[in-house]
Amino acid sequence: MAAATNGAPAMSNAATAMSNAAGATEPHGANATGNGAPVPAGSGRDHVVIFPFMAKGHMLPLLHLATALTAHHGRRLHITLVTTPGNVPFARSHLPPSVSLVSLPFPSLPPLPPGIESTDALPSPSLHLPFLHATALLRAPFADYLSSLRSPPLAVVSDFFLGFTRAAAARAGARRVVFNGMSCFASAICKALAAAPPPSYEPGARLLRVPDMPEHVVVAAEEVPDGVARRADPDNPFGRFFAQEIGDSDVRSWGVLVNSFAALDEDYVPGLESFYGPGARAWLVGPLFLAAAGDTSPEKEQDPEGCLAWLDDRAPGSVVYVSFGTQAHVTEAQLDEIAHGLVESGHAFLWAVRSGTWSPPVDVGPNGRIVRGWVPQRSVLAHGAVGGFVSHCGWNSVMESLAAGKPLLAWPMIAEQHLNARHVANILGVGVRVAVKAGGGVVDRAHVEEKVRELMDADGKAARGMRERVAAAQRAAKAAVSAGGTSAVALQDLVEELQRTYGDVVDEGANGIHQKIKENGVRVAK
Repeated sequence: MAAATNGAPAMSNAATAMSNAAGATEPHGANATGNGAPVPAGSGRDHVVIFPFMAKGHMLPLLHLATALTAHHGRRLHITLVTTPGNVPFARSHLPPSVSLVSLPFPSLPPLPPGIESTDALPSPSLHLPFLHATALLRAPFADYLSSLRSPPLAVVSDFFLGFTRAAAARAGARRVVFNGMSCFASAICKALAAAPPPSYEPGARLLRVPDMPEHVVVAAEEVPDGVARRADPDNPFGRFFAQEIGDSDVRSWGVLVNSFAALDEDYVPGLESFYGPGARAWLVGPLFLAAAGDTSPEKEQDPEGCLAWLDDRAPGSVVYVSFGTQAHVTEAQLDEIAHGLVESGHAFLWAVRSGTWSPPVDVGPNGRIVRGWVPQRSVLAHGAVGGFVSHCGWNSVMESLAAGKPLLAWPMIAEQHLNARHVANILGVGVRVAVKAGGGVVDRAHVEEKVRELMDADGKAARGMRERVAAAQRAAKAAVSAGGTSAVALQDLVEELQRTYGDVVDEGANGIHQKIKENGVRVAK
């Protein structure tokens, strides 16, 4: 396991910042969240187009953004979300009727099976790259959609992976705001290491310093995402995709939208912004699901497996919730070890398992619940019976856990999740880490048991400190999206700054010609 090398002072400072932010809940006037605020004179732009990447973890935050914008700025903005036919039902189920949906036909590109329009539905991880190439073929239909609009939108908010949207937005006379689903911390580290790679990424090598980041930030080589470590490798097909289809579209965007909040991430804003053009800002507007729905989760009525009723019969803080998200593949050998470790820990557990073929090798008893269907995760985390979260440390899950005031057992698997684990455990001090095996080896049951006990320990000094810090993070998250909070103000400022900026000239076609939709299958979804 990587040691907590970033130092106690950094963790203490983070906890202090969260505590300070948590107290800033006084409203700052009637228009603090944008309700009814006047449109700047001469703007005339009232349309925001949002285009998420077709993966549940990427879609949800932007669905929440659409909901937050229409909730807080609906009197002066119209919101349209662009997706593909197979994603329309999921999108509509998470959006209010006031948000419009536009559906672009998903491109056919063998070897992708027909009807696969989201990464979580891919039958094999080997199809991820073909899926990326298929999404790039949405370039022309999206440009045609923008050209069909009667007037240029205020902004196009689109996913990092959809690099073509920046040029399309510019040609239509609109600003592009990029979203990559990561924290400022992880984003800034990835960009810094891609720009100035260390001499070696050999496992066990210590990166003593991350360029353009605060002095306390260090990472281990094995925590660096593979895409960053292999960015310059000409034989890396993902690297070629990034070069060909994304290029500099990210850093040439007008701004970057971040699903985080100042008390958690503001120390890393300058490092992130340094990679963008002059004047570009990182807008911390999260947690977006709280901005969209306050403390009420829209998933509470969607509990087909009866998870919440099962939790109702458990003692406060007694259950550990386990979920590794929708993307990471967990081997059956690892699932076996997790099952043994959970049972031997003595703690009740609710475990979301994606595999439809694996069977537990041990009797989980009445205090163990394995669920293979939909789990209302935010409602589960908010339930009083849950005392901790064993998580892959996807950023959405981290935000949901902190907003619920639940500490994490960080078990990262792919992408930037190892950096998130360092952020959670080593810097914020709101969780503990599993000693992940180099090369993806199986973590044994004894270590699983040990770490679950450490997570759920309510009596030790270290555990009390961890729970105090996660409670401070919860208060800060709620304060951030409340009237006058940092994220609420940032969302208002984002809209107003976009409206002011059109006194300038937009590059690549500020006076773009708008044409009728071509016969390309674009349609408005009902």
